[in-house]
Amino acid sequence: MTIFELMTQQIHPNKVRQLLFISILILLTYVIVKEMYFLLAAFLGAITLYVLMRNFMFKIILRYKLKRWLAALIMMLLSLIAITIPSFWFVSVAIKKLTPIINDPSIINNTFQTIHTYLLTKFDIDVLNATNLNKIYSQVMPFAQRAIGGTLSTLGNVAVMYFILFFMLTQATSLELWIRKHMPLKNINSDKVIDEFRSLVYSNAVGIPIVALFQGFVGMIGYWIFGVNQFVLMGLLTALCSIIPVVGAMAIYLPIAVYLFATNHTWQGIAVVIWGFGVISTIDNVARFMIQKSISDVHPMVTIFGVIIGINLFGFLGIIFGPLLLSMFTLLVNIYIDEFGGVNSDEMAAESKEE
Repeated sequence: MTIFELMTQQIHPNKVRQLLFISILILLTYVIVKEMYFLLAAFLGAITLYVLMRNFMFKIILRYKLKRWLAALIMMLLSLIAITIPSFWFVSVAIKKLTPIINDPSIINNTFQTIHTYLLTKFDIDVLNATNLNKIYSQVMPFAQRAIGGTLSTLGNVAVMYFILFFMLTQATSLELWIRKHMPLKNINSDKVIDEFRSLVYSNAVGIPIVALFQGFVGMIGYWIFGVNQFVLMGLLTALCSIIPVVGAMAIYLPIAVYLFATNHTWQGIAVVIWGFGVISTIDNVARFMIQKSISDVHPMVTIFGVIIGINLFGFLGIIFGPLLLSMFTLLVNIYIDEFGGVNSDEMAAESKEE
């Protein structure tokens, strides 16, 4: 008797068909995900906007008796305006300020050379030599390219994102009922996953940008007071760098301070250091505590490693989705332990009766 015949005798035919069906589903899922992966950022963006808009949309439907499709279009238009105007302003300012540097790279090279000479002369610190700069470039540039590339890819998928979002908003009730019905969890854990997911989206999609804007605005005020050139651009860069794990806004205000020292603006350099550590960093801690922790108590380590993972996966939007994925992973592990980690008391009682 062959091995196949032995296996078919021990395994019920229905189980064989079930395994075959699951194998086909897994294969098709792999093919679909692989071919549609480039739309993942658009899909995640639609989910994020859905969570943020859902309650507001239902409120205007009940208050103004609007059709669901019309309310969805209004919410989508408002969100598009809210996203487009700040983004357009940011990009226009960045392009205006960075164009001279792009056209004349010697500006940034001279700045680094000034800082390097000062550190080497005053403190015998040789960190900005050609070798180290190349190492920094080789580490930072791929990270920046992934972030920028992901951003451009997301901008290209905006239409897809809003297409998905429209159907999610217009079919919100049936969609949520379907999700609750098919989640393989106890009702209490299903509610826990949904509530935690909602709070995490608010914490990351709202909290992180607001904290970054606070830091950038406060930094720009300080740079203006202490006579830093291009203080608007430096404020924008401070906002951007504030989301970088570990280093944060310090990546901007410390080099500014060192450059001021190197160009004999000693008191301005001291003021920028005090402003950076005393005000900008404090704003980060206070704003993050007040905003993010009030929405969802996300551990700082989750944010740090989540941003690193997210940018590698999704580009710039990984700043939001990375911590979200890591938080959801932690939550699902805890729920798995709750669901399957112990023996249920009813099952124990049933087993004792059988014995």
